Amino acid sequence: MTVREIEVKYRVSDSAALTRALGARGAVFSGPVRQDDQAYAANGWSYGQSKAGAAFARLRTENGRHTFCVKKPLDNELACAEHETEVLGRDEMHAAILAMGFYPTMRIVKSRCTAQLDHMLLCLDEVEGLGAFFEIEAMTSGDQPAVQVQQELDRFARSLGVALERSTETYDSLIRAALSVGV
Repeated sequence: MTVREIEVKYRVSDSAALTRALGARGAVFSGPVRQDDQAYAANGWSYGQSKAGAAFARLRTENGRHTFCVKKPLDNELACAEHETEVLGRDEMHAAILAMGFYPTMRIVKSRCTAQLDHMLLCLDEVEGLGAFFEIEAMTSGDQPAVQVQQELDRFARSLGVALERSTETYDSLIRAALSVGV
């Protein structure tokens, strides 16, 4: 059975207010961890095309550990089949990803704090070049439609009473857009 990562993402203007609201619900956040991600797209795909059904790869370094992940958006960009594993060498894995027919797209560097609350993984991100974001992720292997799961996650986010601006794009797309306008 395929495991799906379903998430919602928000731009945050007041991280302290969000942290207080989540703390009041019982969320206890980890300290910040630096994540250095290189995103990849399959040869033949380019920005402007739909991501649904296409395979994307990510090579992440966090605390000296490297992970390789392949995501395949199903219903939308933030609802993906996901496969992830630890790898020993970042440079060797980069070469292997290129050999598999992927090309590098964007580098995403962020500081992430996480908390688990019920079935949700809460992520407070400070993304270089973009600012503060809040992600809510749910892992599911069931057949519940992704849009329905995203609506439930969004209801939770809205119930916090904090100003949030929802985004339906991935960090690589947001960074690319920011770079194209010189932000």
